[in-house]
Amino acid sequence: MHVHRFEKLWFGASLVLIVAFMGTIVYGAIGPGVAMVGDDGGTIDSTVVANGNFERADNFRAPGVYASSDGEGVEVYVVARQYLFNPGTAQPIEVPVGEEVTFHVTSADVTHGFYLAGTNVNTMVIPGQIARFDVTFEETGEYGIVCHEYCGSGHHTMAGQLHVVPQSQFNATAGGEN
Repeated sequence: MHVHRFEKLWFGASLVLIVAFMGTIVYGAIGPGVAMVGDDGGTIDSTVVANGNFERADNFRAPGVYASSDGEGVEVYVVARQYLFNPGTAQPIEVPVGEEVTFHVTSADVTHGFYLAGTNVNTMVIPGQIARFDVTFEETGEYGIVCHEYCGSGHHTMAGQLHVVPQSQFNATAGGEN
């Protein structure tokens, strides 16, 4: 059987493309440090979050920025609700540059998204679940917080701000809001 030389060329080009596509998938999964958000954040009763009764919550503080209990880094507690992030929308979240920031994000009502524009921070925020993830910001700057899951008629207005500030401008106390 005779295979035409152009068929051989197209076959070879197809194999190269398949290998290249598989290579980009492997690089995307390993190369830039992309990781899945684990389930170690725990759960919370979404009615407690909706009512703002955080004294009844065992594993979630009132929304805000706190000094970490071990003295290294900060913890940020965020509640997403239609159509705002608390904190983040009315008042920007401030975190220090160069320190580990642990986010604890949950929803009071429906499924939302939490995406820090310009970074690889991106997670779904599900009522009753706490998304917990760690980030270290190496440069000062401002990042937009965007909801990327359709959450209702005002979804397009749901946005917030995160400011990464120098250590000298950051002020958080253990157990207190910034």
